[in-house]
Amino acid sequence: MSAQIIGGYFSSHVPGIGGAIARGAQAEPYWKPFFDGYPPVRTWLAQARPDVAIVFYNDHGLNFFLDAMPTFAVGAAAAYPNEDEGWGLPVYKTFQGDPGLSWHIIEELVGSGFDITMCQKMKVDHALSIPFELAYPDVAAWPVKIVPIAINTVQYPLPSPQRCYDLGRAVHRALQSWQDDTRVVVIGSGGLSHQLDGARAGFINADYDRFCLDHLANDPEALLRHSTEEVAAIAGTQGVEIVNWIAARGALGQGPHAEVTRNYHIPISNTAAATLVLTPT
Repeated sequence: MSAQIIGGYFSSHVPGIGGAIARGAQAEPYWKPFFDGYPPVRTWLAQARPDVAIVFYNDHGLNFFLDAMPTFAVGAAAAYPNEDEGWGLPVYKTFQGDPGLSWHIIEELVGSGFDITMCQKMKVDHALSIPFELAYPDVAAWPVKIVPIAINTVQYPLPSPQRCYDLGRAVHRALQSWQDDTRVVVIGSGGLSHQLDGARAGFINADYDRFCLDHLANDPEALLRHSTEEVAAIAGTQGVEIVNWIAARGALGQGPHAEVTRNYHIPISNTAAATLVLTPT
């Protein structure tokens, strides 16, 4: 017996999404093509009924700042409160953790050579909360527990796409050895291409985004051919958030995966926004 990995949910998390939700702007022409991508996600989640979500995301200064930035940090708390890190977004519902599974994953990661930061207290920002607001818009409490895994996409040097994929593969091994029939959804949060500052502010590379979307299911190794620095040049400095998707894909395991739904829309708040659900075949 081991955990059942039901599939992966990949989503953008730009703070502007939270602002649009707060204003009730989902049907406005600027936002509607993006929000239209989420009813199929909700339908799939309602049918798949996950118990726990393993969430790969990047912290935006809520827990970690430039003076103390772990490459990989794994939450091992019983609860994870959401806080706004400065965007003026509503504070969302607190997430419940699964400490037993968290520590099992931590042990596997350390055993696999990953020197990680273990967080027994941890707050989560919009990068984790917004994908859940999009997937579960009307719930009184989140229907899944979480194991948050934060990846540094901010402070150089950054982990490579290969290293993040290997991190995900180690998480997959941990799930395979978890002696429980917990139903697990893997979430990758971030991106796609965007740059928010500097001379290339507003930069988007739709060709690279579609390359990622086209290869993530059945040829994820194609996304490993570029270094992190090359990804920043190709997809924008914040486009390196694709490593969250790459790590999540690694956690799904090898073998073919089917695309349940896909949505791609540009731009929202100077960002290329995408939604994807994959299931093993």
